[in-house]
Amino acid sequence: MKICIVSDSHDNRFLLAAAVKDAKQKGAEAVLHCGDVVAPTTLRVLDPVGLPVHVIHGNNTGDLYSMARLGHDARFNIHYHGQDAGIDLHQRRIFMVHFPHYARAMGTTGDWDIVCCGHDHKAEISHIENIKGTQTLFINPGTVGGVGAHPTYVMGDLSSMEFSIEDVPIPDGLAYNQASVTPHL
Repeated sequence: MKICIVSDSHDNRFLLAAAVKDAKQKGAEAVLHCGDVVAPTTLRVLDPVGLPVHVIHGNNTGDLYSMARLGHDARFNIHYHGQDAGIDLHQRRIFMVHFPHYARAMGTTGDWDIVCCGHDHKAEISHIENIKGTQTLFINPGTVGGVGAHPTYVMGDLSSMEFSIEDVPIPDGLAYNQASVTPHL
């Protein structure tokens, strides 16, 4: 099973949609969003892509009431987990949280195959030595919204445990300058 991991979209629905569409073309079957969506309506751009979305809120929480409502709306395949989440996908235990220090701490427990986070907008894939004598995969997809850094996401294969940092393809009609992405007028 292939997955798309994103974080820190900060309401940039154009780049979020571009990343998830690109990942689906590469075979993604699910999306993990590690927080800082901000406006829950941003996630609605993912509905036409048709993939299940697992999302947490991060520190830029936006409207948590509306996020919870969206997560319970049968018209959308969005699973809102709150501040953090432990999910099982394709026989892999995955922990999602927004903050890297929290993710690294959870990685040391050895209870998770993968820990995912965001927050600092720095894309990284590395391994954490854990107390069980094995390694936990640490994934920070950077900022899909391109806030202060080039927009990136992570594409991963849960069968082979191979993951890569991918550049978000900039859709035609968008100007990008790392501070903001806006449609051409």
